[in-house]
Amino acid sequence: MAMSSSSVSLLKSSFMGDRFLRSSRHQSLPQLFTYKQRINRVSMQLPRSLSGLTNFLFNRNIDDTKRKLLRPGIVSPRRKVPKEITKPPYVKSRVPPGIASEPEVHDENGIECMRASGRLAAQVLQYAGSLVKPGITTDEIDEAVHQMIVDNGAYPSPLGYGGFPKSVCTSVNECICHGIPDSRSLEDGDIINIDVTVYLNGYHGDTSTTFFCGDVDDEAKKLVQVTKETLDKAISICGPGVEFKKIGKIIHDHADKYGYGVVEQFVGHGVGRVFHAEPVILHFRNNEDGRMMLNQTFTIEPMLTMGSINPVMWKDNWTVVTDDGSLSAQFEHTILITPGGAEIMTQC
Repeated sequence: MAMSSSSVSLLKSSFMGDRFLRSSRHQSLPQLFTYKQRINRVSMQLPRSLSGLTNFLFNRNIDDTKRKLLRPGIVSPRRKVPKEITKPPYVKSRVPPGIASEPEVHDENGIECMRASGRLAAQVLQYAGSLVKPGITTDEIDEAVHQMIVDNGAYPSPLGYGGFPKSVCTSVNECICHGIPDSRSLEDGDIINIDVTVYLNGYHGDTSTTFFCGDVDDEAKKLVQVTKETLDKAISICGPGVEFKKIGKIIHDHADKYGYGVVEQFVGHGVGRVFHAEPVILHFRNNEDGRMMLNQTFTIEPMLTMGSINPVMWKDNWTVVTDDGSLSAQFEHTILITPGGAEIMTQC
């Protein structure tokens, strides 16, 4: 599906930085997929090194939970990938990646390759989730994910994409998406979204889950449960010829039942031979054109919040948090459109 120039000009993918697409489809990833229709875009930036303002923001307690807001940790050096592992083109080039204008539609060989990359991504995510416990750092999770991916002959897609420094995204508590793994230890009661993408035999598989760390309170559990339900409901209505806008409606309708916000700036996307391609998948009610095609692959990845849906970006140009410190949860699958509906490619 080709989006109109007016609608695609401000769209961000679920994996982006702080620059914006204005006119060219050949600009860098951080310039892509920013949606700005009814609310402000990413509103401000906070440095990873604490100033007086950030010290206040990061160390104040949230009144209803007494949970301290996130503060930046130390980011370890970029991990190495064996030379024999095939790397996506953006790793070898100094030219930042762009969005592919064509949808990802596959022949039988391509479908099998997508199944393989999706299966590996799901296995890596399952392993990463098993590591979640109080005391482990998100950097240790990144190290384990990185090693498992390269041990299986694949490349961790986020590493070096648009300047991202790590092999996985770890988004804790109020972090909506793109959390950079660092020295922060997980605490009892945290929730954490782990977003895994692998590049195997020339195809990307992309998936994420929000996990519980230790004893999580009932309100957080409910947010996570409902977020997972929105993804399941969205996948259930997919099939050849279905309008993409139905995804946003069913997600938004279900979130509304529980009073949760649906983040609008970050979207799903075509995925396959390239990391990000059209169509753009909006998770909220919209009137955009476009229909699903047989043998097409794309992600659906709703992000719900307990409070504000307005994002704040840190100075690292990646970490995005809710502007009121409220919890956020996300789930994601890569799906294939089949004659009978949709196949989830990112499951074990």
